[in-house]
Amino acid sequence: MSTKFIFITGGVVSSLGKGLASASLAAILQARGFKVRLRKLDPYLNVDPGTMSPYQHGEVYVTDDGAETDLDLGHYERFTGVSARKSDNVTTGRIYSEVLAKERRGDYLGATVQVIPHVTDAIKEFVLSDLTDEDFVLCEIGGTVGDIESQPFLEAIRQLGNELGRSRTMYVHLTLLPYIPTAGELKTKPTQHSVKELLGVGIQADLLLCRASRHIDDSERKKIALFCNVPQERVVAALDVDNIYQVPVVYHEQGMDVEVCKYFGIDTKDGVDLSRWKEIDHKVRNPEGEVTIAIAGKYVQLLDAYKSLNEALRHGGFANNVKVNIKWLDSEVFETEEAINYLDGVNGILVPGGFGNRGTEGKIKAIQVAREKKIPFFGICFGMQMAVIETIRNIVGYKNSGSSELGDYEHNVVGLMTEWVKEGSTLKRYKDGDLGGTMRLGAYDCKLLEGSKVKNIYGNEMISERHRHRYEVNTSYEAALNKAGMNIVGRSPDGVLPEIVERPDHPWFVGVQFHPELKSKPFEPHPLFVSFIEAAVKQSRLV
Repeated sequence: MSTKFIFITGGVVSSLGKGLASASLAAILQARGFKVRLRKLDPYLNVDPGTMSPYQHGEVYVTDDGAETDLDLGHYERFTGVSARKSDNVTTGRIYSEVLAKERRGDYLGATVQVIPHVTDAIKEFVLSDLTDEDFVLCEIGGTVGDIESQPFLEAIRQLGNELGRSRTMYVHLTLLPYIPTAGELKTKPTQHSVKELLGVGIQADLLLCRASRHIDDSERKKIALFCNVPQERVVAALDVDNIYQVPVVYHEQGMDVEVCKYFGIDTKDGVDLSRWKEIDHKVRNPEGEVTIAIAGKYVQLLDAYKSLNEALRHGGFANNVKVNIKWLDSEVFETEEAINYLDGVNGILVPGGFGNRGTEGKIKAIQVAREKKIPFFGICFGMQMAVIETIRNIVGYKNSGSSELGDYEHNVVGLMTEWVKEGSTLKRYKDGDLGGTMRLGAYDCKLLEGSKVKNIYGNEMISERHRHRYEVNTSYEAALNKAGMNIVGRSPDGVLPEIVERPDHPWFVGVQFHPELKSKPFEPHPLFVSFIEAAVKQSRLV
């Protein structure tokens, strides 16, 4: 069948969960045997989220082909297993950059460049590009209806509805039904206003997904249908759940996928197989034990900054049939207090990625506790670099050592990477160059050392993992590291760039330069997280 497009918009308030809703609908359609692709249209002026503060935007999700994207693409990949690409996330900034570049080249042949048609045409081109034989493309529009920033995107998808025809396009609108305790009822008026706002830009919602904290009865659904001009059966309840991996099952039980198929005239007699989602939900509700993992990070005030990391740890728990409790610790506390006071009793310590000087000394102290107390340790990206510095300072004895990112040290154990090879091409970066899109980004191969712990964990000699960093471990200190009990056990295929370190004298001490959390999925947990949680389970039985 020809590709069909489902546009997901949001209203009333932000953070209703459009990304999760989009991913869940795609997962159900996929469970019906359809090929799906998900895309995110972000209305902010940044070219991408790469230079945005984690407190502003949450984590930056990185694709195999090196795009820095919205964290919702992480939901898309985890729920569908479909690898995201650069062509699956676009921002207003990128759209305007491309339009203005065309204007400067004279591509518009002297025409007056305007939002309509030039900007909206660029958005439509993005939506329709880089597709093959997908049955469904789900496009999530960031922000809420009524935001001035979203108007060009809404206009573009309105035009696509006319150009492709309603037999190939559907508009799903996510709204909120707030519960007012003093009135003792859910209120439908915000949803009515939101749908009216959407209609004001020329888009009639075809299906309403109503977020609510409690059951929506038939009288409320009938009222919403009447005032919002949609069939009652297409007013779908999106009730709060205690486990995000339950959402595809709940949506199916509410009939969402059936209504989508009926809208497009697709027969649903073949049914849907949601067994893997039910199995995951069963594991969440019936763990055989639990472990506590301490995360010593810089951005713990906003947990969306570590969204993929949080989920990858849970996935490791699924594989070991245990519940993973996460103890979020601001690494700065270790700079004024004894780290052991906060880390005593945890079964594993993880130090994640990060940028800048703040909290780095605290991370190093947390790593020292993990090494000395034989607590399973996992260092990711910046966390690996800090593990190397901890060894050089505290075992080798080079006290004035660190990273050139953080200052001028006598021993720059970690330094700025200015040149590397990718796919046969040499990429160069400069210290004073642009910050955006200038890191080592995306998937790179890594060769593992025979007989190492990580080689046994992966079961392969060559692996591919996603990167996002500018600085590398300085291999001139390798001999000192080896003597201090830390080995480089993973390298780039040319042997130049260190990718993984481990300590053979420790129950589980691994640092990786890449971000393995970006490739973990609930039904396909990442092997490093599976092994890390397994080590934490063993440690929990010793205390």
